[in-house]
Amino acid sequence: MTTAADISDALADALGGVQRLIRRRLRRDTPVPRLRGAQIELMRLVAANPGLRVSAAAKELYLAGNSVSTLVNQLTAAGLLRRETDPGDRRSALLLTTPEAEARLRDWQERRSALVHRHVDALSTDDQAALAAALPALRRLAESLREEVEEQ
Repeated sequence: MTTAADISDALADALGGVQRLIRRRLRRDTPVPRLRGAQIELMRLVAANPGLRVSAAAKELYLAGNSVSTLVNQLTAAGLLRRETDPGDRRSALLLTTPEAEARLRDWQERRSALVHRHVDALSTDDQAALAAALPALRRLAESLREEVEEQ
């Protein structure tokens, strides 16, 4: 009999492996400079929330403020993020993506979608149905994990 612990371990291994393999495959064709996962996550977050503050980005990404500041400095130096002074608080900076960042994010999203689509399409109909059926449970799992992290 499969236990919840067995499922949990297998799921964590599978999800981590899939994510690493997707990133590894996409890096092959990525323009230089190649970005780390945390840098891409920050760019995606800022693109979805223009004018985000560093503190809000740190909270959303569950990272220390100084870690996000380091990422912001790296991405700013690479021409992928820019800071604007917050008109409501001149000591704070608002983060915005550059056109180059937006183009890179679009390219990355298109390549990721095509890669995953190609591999899902190659699966059997039963496997595709199993993945589709698992999506609501995976979303609930993600929400449960998010709630636990936010409680801390």
